[in-house]
Amino acid sequence: MKKRIYLDDVRTPVEDNWIVVRDYNEFVKKVREIGVKNIDFISLDHDLGDTAMAEYHNNVSKNYVLDYNNIDEKTGYDAAKWLVNEFYSVNEDRINMTSTEKRKSDFVFPIVYVHSANPVGAHNICGYVNNFYKNEKQKETCVRVNIPIK
Repeated sequence: MKKRIYLDDVRTPVEDNWIVVRDYNEFVKKVREIGVKNIDFISLDHDLGDTAMAEYHNNVSKNYVLDYNNIDEKTGYDAAKWLVNEFYSVNEDRINMTSTEKRKSDFVFPIVYVHSANPVGAHNICGYVNNFYKNEKQKETCVRVNIPIK
């Protein structure tokens, strides 16, 4: 049975079928342990620590500006970028495939959701992941969702 990973520093989903990881490093460790091909769903929060939350409250919530220079810890956006890089490190052959070859080949990658309250951060994650899907000739399925929490 494939796994589900939920990256969030404070929230926990109601459903117990999620593996909860609390920061970027724990996310990387868990994905490597399980393997990208063995994960069905990943749900990402953007703000994973104090400086990210401060950036949200000081800039994003007031004027929709997100400055990553103000954030010390890795975010869910960093996790999404790492996930795509991890996919290519395991599937190096896909880098040089033509569009036709990509359409005809198996594509094994989790569905990525974003449950972040940060609208700019959520947009950045979905944009990055959907661009990856598009380049891989897949449906752009990354969306912002509301996963019930405890």
